[in-house]
Amino acid sequence: MTGGDRSSTDVGGGHIGLAVTIIALIVVASFSGARWTLIVAGGFTAWFILALTVIHIRGGRGREAVRRAYVATFGWGYHVTP
Repeated sequence: MTGGDRSSTDVGGGHIGLAVTIIALIVVASFSGARWTLIVAGGFTAWFILALTVIHIRGGRGREAVRRAYVATFGWGYHVTP
């Protein structure tokens, strides 16, 4: 997916997923404190690094690899919007 409408839609869903994740982290921080916030943020960070590593091993390079890892981590945001 190096172009076309689906690629831009995936990244848009990634932006929505990232925004929802940030809002959720703020809510978690306000109710549970820094410990759980860091645990949840660490989980998303670990997932992003794992996705980036797998994409890199499979031959992805540069900005395309980062975009694909971003979509793999936060692309679920596409399903949040109507």
